[in-house]
Amino acid sequence: MNPPPLSEDKASTVLLQAFDQTRVRRAFDRAADRYSQYAVLQNEVCRRLLEKLDVVKIKPEFILDAGTGTGAALTDLFSRYKKAQLVALDISENMLAQSAQHGSLLRVPHLVCADIESLPFADNTFDLIFSSLSMQWCNDLNAAFLEARRVLKPGGLFVFATFGPDTLKELRSSWASIDDASHVNQFIDMHDIGDALLQDQFAEPVMEAEIITVTYDSVDEIMHDLKAIGANVTAQNSRGGLGGKATLQRVRKNYEQFRKNNLLPVSYEVIYGHAWKPATNPKKSSDNTQFVSFS
Repeated sequence: MNPPPLSEDKASTVLLQAFDQTRVRRAFDRAADRYSQYAVLQNEVCRRLLEKLDVVKIKPEFILDAGTGTGAALTDLFSRYKKAQLVALDISENMLAQSAQHGSLLRVPHLVCADIESLPFADNTFDLIFSSLSMQWCNDLNAAFLEARRVLKPGGLFVFATFGPDTLKELRSSWASIDDASHVNQFIDMHDIGDALLQDQFAEPVMEAEIITVTYDSVDEIMHDLKAIGANVTAQNSRGGLGGKATLQRVRKNYEQFRKNNLLPVSYEVIYGHAWKPATNPKKSSDNTQFVSFS
């Protein structure tokens, strides 16, 4: 089923860039076999997002892990909700193949290859949608939110994590003095995401943000790890590429200004959000989003 059309006052306000989803899919297909080995940050964010379910009193029957990747959340979700059926959805078939290893002989995830901006499910299907670090690959975050709301049952919960604007700020700065092209993808501000949830008629949105820093010995290791997890795809409206050896040497030199204690930092601004699909038709939303930011 296609998502409901946006009305004029619901035009997407958070569309920043246009990814070629075929390139994104291929990048994650290539990375699938080694993704878990290099996705240290991604696995940690997934763990922290799962912990946020500790304080939520729900008993879901049907759960969607939207953008499951290699299925890092599935074992925990199976353990938390012992009677629930889980659907693992991802744009990459190879990632889904990796996620199939989670579960048991009696409980296995249902695997679906699809785009989170156009979910192939009926309205009011799921009690819980869990999505860790997949929303940053959306071309239209409003479309993804509207789809999540559509397939949630009334009173259902949407829990997600994505990246904020300070993600990869050191790498972005290191490119900035070389040219004015966009070599690093843009990420949406926490307040804009909260506004989008309200615009798309979610209830009681809560947003949190934190900075997680990963350290490396060299710039080459940073770029290697980004490629190894499939995160080196840039948007179509980016004019950037890696450039030649001389250009890369300048990037390496520029990045050295950030070195501390003989290590190079890579900053990730991680945004966590949750919101509910109203149990009844909502009235016009007021701006009551809760925002928390910490390092």
